[in-house]
Order: sequence, then structure tokens, then C-alpha cells
Amino acid sequence: MQQPIEVIGGIDTHTDAHQAAVIDSIGRHLATESFPTTPAGYHSLLEWLRSHGQVLVVGMEGTGSFGAELARHLRANEITVIEVDQPDRRARRAAGKSDPIDAYAAATAVLAGRATGTPKHRDGVVEAIRGLRVVRASAVKSRTQTINQIKSLIITAPSAVREALRSLTTTELVRRLATSRPGADLADPATAVKVALKRLAKRYRHLSEEIADADADLRVLIARTAPGLLALPGVGTETAGQLLVTAGDNPDRLASEASFAHLCAAAPVPASSGRTDRHRLNRGGDRQANRALHTIVLVRMRHDPRTRDYVARRTLEGLKTKDIFRCLKRFVAREVYRHLTSAYGSTPSTSPAA
Repeated sequence: MQQPIEVIGGIDTHTDAHQAAVIDSIGRHLATESFPTTPAGYHSLLEWLRSHGQVLVVGMEGTGSFGAELARHLRANEITVIEVDQPDRRARRAAGKSDPIDAYAAATAVLAGRATGTPKHRDGVVEAIRGLRVVRASAVKSRTQTINQIKSLIITAPSAVREALRSLTTTELVRRLATSRPGADLADPATAVKVALKRLAKRYRHLSEEIADADADLRVLIARTAPGLLALPGVGTETAGQLLVTAGDNPDRLASEASFAHLCAAAPVPASSGRTDRHRLNRGGDRQANRALHTIVLVRMRHDPRTRDYVARRTLEGLKTKDIFRCLKRFVAREVYRHLTSAYGSTPSTSPAA
């Protein structure tokens, strides 16, 4: 009996339709077609791929955005999905730009070995944490804007209003404004400012309550996913949530703690030349994860005795503060990775002093 041919799929994802393409094991273009982004469309796309032969793997752009649900559907049907980056501008200018071209390029990148990354599964507790953090981040940003608006209004308010409020702390200012009685004559500038300040103060309180509720929910989910993470020095709900989201529901996709450090931009890049032996800042990776590591290091430098001793020792050795920071970020990344993998069945070990 004739054996079915082996094929590789490529998908260019969009909001309303996904463009799929199929190539064989030696790179010949077989077919391309567009499918709607609906459950029926996902089913039709998979059946269409299988109609051309045995599907070895599917390369896909945008597994973390437009293609998230399609990637879940393919994995549920035992199809291996590979994350494909967009081609660089030079290659795109040379090959042209269209949805079929991009779909074929995704499949070719997998066949050539240029694309090898395993995407996040986005179907577990970490995906729930990511969703809650989006709302929390929005509330924090809005609260910051609100207090800035309050202080800006106070600066331009009539002197009677300004002098009564300018020396108060943020907590006392919000409390006093939220319980104030500004009056009813809105034609008076002083009264109108008082009304505006009261409404802003109420908004600030509401946003603070929303942030507190989100923190409580996140703390429960984080403790359930990685129990030891919150117990690490300097690690709070916000930083732990970010590091979990960066690793994803399947941290085993990261080959080692070095891979996690690179993902967090915490692996310094060699920049040596001649007699100069140095490393420079890694400007790639997940910048939000790098920010989380930076926050953890800042807290440890202020409150953790081991970290303070390490900083003092390295300073005496002649190391600059920015280089000490990079070393500490690397140590923290190693420690966090071991706790992340321990939550999924691995055994953590003791990390270096950091």
C-alpha cells in the first residue's frame, strides 16, 4: 500500500481569518487556503491539513495573540505547534508580502530549522493569572493618572482650596476629599474644583479597592501554582505573577535556567575586545520580566543580609554597581527558575547567594 506523504503546515494568523499553507518534506508548495477564526473554521483547517498527508508539525505566527485559540485546538488534536517569528525586513522585501507568502514562509522556517520555539500552552492557571494581571495593570495606571490629576488641580485651584490641601499626604488627601462637602454652586470656580477633586478621590478609592481585590485573587493562584515562589526574599505578588506569565503554563519548554535567564534578558552579552574583558546589557528578552527581576534585586539590596554582603564584597573587588545588578539578576533568575520547575515536578536546589 502507498504510504501517505509527510507534510508541514504553516499558518499566518489574523483577526477574522487564518491563512494556511502546506509543504511537503522537501519544501515543495502544495496548497494554501484561508479559514475563518471560528470553531468550525479551526476544525475545517485541521481536516484540510490532514487531507494532504500526515501532518508532522505546524509553524504558526502569533500563537500568543491571534492564533492562541487555534494553537490550543491543534494541540488538543495532537498536532505539534512551533512558534514562528516574523521574517526580517530584508527577507520580506526580497520575497514580497501577502498572506499566502507568509503562510508558506512559516512552514519553510520550520522545515529549515530556523523556527524551533515551543509556544506557551495558555490553557492553565498561569493563563488565568495573565488575564487578572491585565486588569490590575490597567487599574494601577488609571490610579496613577487619577492622583496626578488631583495634584494638578490643586496646583491651579484658588488659594483657599490650595493652601488647605497642598501639605497633605496622598492617603490623607484622598480621605479628606472623598468625605468633603464642596457645595452646590458650580458656577463658582472654587466649588467646581472641590466637586472635581471629590469625584477624583472617589475614583482613586475605587481603583485601590479593585487593585486590592486583584492582588488577593492573584496571591491565591500564585500560591497554588508555585508555592515556594512567594516565600523567596524580595518576591511579591506582582513580580511573581509576571515571572510566571513569562515562563507560561509549560516552563518545561525552556531547556535550562540559562534559557529562562535569556528570556528575562538577565544573561549579560559578551562585549570583550583586545585586553578589555567585559559584558554589556542584554536589550532583548521580556522587558517586563527583566523589570520584575530588577525590583526583586532592589528589595534584596535593601533588606536581605546575604545580598548586602555580596554587594559589599563585589564593590571591594572593583565591580561597578550596574555590573553587580546584572550578576544579581542572573542569580535571581536561576533561583526563580528552580522554583518554577519544582512546581511542575522537578526538584529545586539551593541557589547562589543573592
